[in-house]
Amino acid sequence: MISDSTRTRFDREVAKFPPDQKQSAVMACLAIVQQEQGFVSKESEADIAQYLGMPTIAVHEVTTFYNMYNQRPLGTYKLNVCTNLPCQLRDGQKALQYLERKLGISMGETTPDGMFTLQQSECLGACADSPVMLVNDRTMCSFMSNDKLDQLIDGLKGAQA
Repeated sequence: MISDSTRTRFDREVAKFPPDQKQSAVMACLAIVQQEQGFVSKESEADIAQYLGMPTIAVHEVTTFYNMYNQRPLGTYKLNVCTNLPCQLRDGQKALQYLERKLGISMGETTPDGMFTLQQSECLGACADSPVMLVNDRTMCSFMSNDKLDQLIDGLKGAQA
């Protein structure tokens, strides 16, 4: 169920588009829900679809197309490692495997303490800086050697202490 404060935020986003194109606000509405709840549930997708007057499947297609929308609760830190071909040629897959060993989880899993979720990602648009990764959909990390991965993980753990 969409709260009044969420509806107010949705209204502000919808107002940016012509009245007959309010579905154009779907990404903004998904981002609002994720910011408030930490992820986008099936129920939230249905609420957004009803609010925007579009099929629920159309909202779900947007949610599942983009890596930035979480479809389940994740760790405090979401680590997206690029494994597209250019990054793979420059050790992107090795970086992912190193993090799997270091964190004791497989790609797609969250550490038992809820701190880290490890995901692979499609192209992050920084092929020349590979291997690259994105932390919490906001911070790009480049040239991620094992030493730099250790520094990143230790730094994030230290930030929580």
